[in-house]
Amino acid sequence: MPKRLVEKLRSFIPGNGKKKARHYQRQEIPRDQHNISRSMISEAAKKVLHRLNKSGYEAYLVGGGVRDILLGGQPKDFDIATNATPEEVHDLFRNSRLIGRRFRIVHVVFGREIIEVTTFRGNARDTSDDLADDEHKTSEHGLLLRDNVYGNQEEDALRRDFTINALYYCIRDFSIIDFANGVQDLNTRQIRLIGDPDTRYREDPVRMLRAIRFAAKLDFEIEPETEAPIRELAPLLTHIPPARLFDEVLKLFSAGHGEATYHLLQQYNLLAPLFPETARALATGEPDTLILQALRNTDARIAQGKSVTPYFLFAAMLWPALQVEWRRRQDNGDPVQPALHGAIGKVIGRQIQATSIPKRFSGPMKEIWELQMRLPRRQGKRAFGTMAHPRFRAAYDFLLVREAAGELEPGLGQWWTSFQQADERKQEKMLSELGAAGPKKRRRKRKPVRKPEQS
Repeated sequence: MPKRLVEKLRSFIPGNGKKKARHYQRQEIPRDQHNISRSMISEAAKKVLHRLNKSGYEAYLVGGGVRDILLGGQPKDFDIATNATPEEVHDLFRNSRLIGRRFRIVHVVFGREIIEVTTFRGNARDTSDDLADDEHKTSEHGLLLRDNVYGNQEEDALRRDFTINALYYCIRDFSIIDFANGVQDLNTRQIRLIGDPDTRYREDPVRMLRAIRFAAKLDFEIEPETEAPIRELAPLLTHIPPARLFDEVLKLFSAGHGEATYHLLQQYNLLAPLFPETARALATGEPDTLILQALRNTDARIAQGKSVTPYFLFAAMLWPALQVEWRRRQDNGDPVQPALHGAIGKVIGRQIQATSIPKRFSGPMKEIWELQMRLPRRQGKRAFGTMAHPRFRAAYDFLLVREAAGELEPGLGQWWTSFQQADERKQEKMLSELGAAGPKKRRRKRKPVRKPEQS
């Protein structure tokens, strides 16, 4: 890559349509000026780093692993960047596999731990053409089209999205290499894009969601120039493949900061591209109290180390849209149950145009919704039949969320809690009491039998 092109990337970050000089200069931070220790890095990651280095390649811990340790946390994953090609990395590790087509990476597998190794990336153009020429290659929707090519460490750093993710840890001399003032932004708790925000978002609109996710996760502010184009460019997300957006939604709401993430998505007009029917329902005045309660519960579960299910999350996020469509169909004369089934099909059909929902999740989501009608019907053997349903537990949890959100009067949830904990004798008593407390069934009057006339 020509030096002139690299200098353009290093020297400018735009602000309000005008390019403002912002110089990026390589900084090397020695061991005595940071808190990263080899003991904080997984043994698997250290094995990969050492073998690459001993084989004559450059190799660095990079990205979120470096960032999280500097912030005093414990990384979940350790990623490595190297000047070795994917094929060279693959040859070094028998326990590895090549992933991807457009830009190949290597997964080195150590039991349940996977170390992701990427080759330094460069910019697509390696001629002396101006950067502006490359930026004008766009799709019909305004997305920038670029290919991934290999480069050197500096080019790799400046191709990354945010400054706080462009940090490299060298295990040979224990230094941190910072190309984009990432350590400074960590200290000031800011999310800042590398390069022109408008250009970088057009290049990959999902970066807008990543900015939100990191801001919520780290409790950072989004730097003004980085946040400025988001509301205007939010519609670009509608041109991202639905399967990719489904994965991004799971990342947004399954990291333990779902409620904060939801508020930021609304603030930056990013909820509508992900959940268009929900956004429309909320705009008409439908409350989002159930969504907020579900996200609070999800955050609490994650904090306790418990798992969360995507279908429960989507059932909550789409609930306002379902309520609007369900009422509309009933107002048009449809009976309650057929109206619900029709509303479910309509809402899911529209949602999968925005984010795909695999059938293994959409099926259970439908069952959670449908069981909300069965849970109040407990007389006779109905309670036992409902409790035997494979999705009962999730539907029961959803009922508790509805009560906590104030959507339902409390009482039904506690009844089901007690019923599950009771023995068979106690359950029979609860059902008999329920029957006695309910309205008495009216007996049909039998018509008198007419006696045949005697002649």
